[in-house]
Amino acid sequence: MPARIRSFVALTLPEPNLVALQRHLAECAREAPAYRWVERDSLHLTLRFLGNLEPEALERVRDELAGVRGAPFRLALDGRGTFGSRAAPRVVWIGVSVGLDVCAALAARVEAACQRAGLEPEPRRFQAHVTLARARSDGDRLPPLPDPPALTPWTVEDFALYESRLRQLPRYVLLERYTLSG
Repeated sequence: MPARIRSFVALTLPEPNLVALQRHLAECAREAPAYRWVERDSLHLTLRFLGNLEPEALERVRDELAGVRGAPFRLALDGRGTFGSRAAPRVVWIGVSVGLDVCAALAARVEAACQRAGLEPEPRRFQAHVTLARARSDGDRLPPLPDPPALTPWTVEDFALYESRLRQLPRYVLLERYTLSG
């Protein structure tokens, strides 16, 4: 029986922003070691988490994603936020400050493609963000952190399908890139 493939659809960040965030996350890790700070190569903005799919189901999703249309758009990241309690959040993230509506519309088109491929609807509301850290255990308090760096806005020209290989640290493998062309 073929193994299930853990996968997701996401936007990648441009190199200058990855470099700036890598430095920032190293500072944050020194201030908040109780949190697991994301590695540079794992920074992305998830449009749709797919979960563990049979290879045939993933192939149907792949085919449907090829039909997703949309024009390239400007995106900027800024503003740190958290999921969970304010004092001891379970996730620390940076949000979208420019291009939120267009990003949400793209996520909706990706969601529709996934449903056409036979996936169940995503029960959670889409919230555009890039995860920066996760609490190692419940109740870990988040100390004051340095301000996030000023990140350069960029033009999103594509989105991607990734496989998530879980080991000690997750490793994301690009499966396919889809160009936005209008």
